[in-house]
Amino acid sequence: MLKTLTQIGRIGIVTEPAPLAEAAWRVREQLTADILGVLGRALCIRHVDAGSCNGCELEIHALNNPYYNLEGLGIKFVASPRHADMLLVTGPVSKHMESALKRVYDATPDPKLVVAVGACGKGEGIFCPSYAVRGRVADVIPVDVEVPGCPPSPEALMRGIAAAIQTRTRAKA
Repeated sequence: MLKTLTQIGRIGIVTEPAPLAEAAWRVREQLTADILGVLGRALCIRHVDAGSCNGCELEIHALNNPYYNLEGLGIKFVASPRHADMLLVTGPVSKHMESALKRVYDATPDPKLVVAVGACGKGEGIFCPSYAVRGRVADVIPVDVEVPGCPPSPEALMRGIAAAIQTRTRAKA
């Protein structure tokens, strides 16, 4: 034991160099800095499913798993639009959800951000055009950022949220 402690004292603890940061982690760091710089507190998101197939919802739920840990970045999902800073809207807007989406948008306090998620939210999905669909999210409410993909990856969703926060930063300047 004494021999081992002497060797540790002479050489020091030998470890591998830290790995380089992945692109997703750099997005996380930038997102955290942007949120604190703009809001100074947690970003509150209200998710609205306007008629999607739930593929985008699975990716949004993945944002809360331990790997992405969105809440650790200062982003949380809220149940009421009255507590939200951002609306995350998935799917094309169905005829039955049009008035509900407008009410949610009106209930969200200003200044609010809207992110349309997925190909359907952009009006490019398999459900558009259809007799039961009003169209893309931007046809019903104003949209700040559209996130492409069917479904978009969690990294793409984080980039879309970051882009929306940056639009608010530019609006402040």
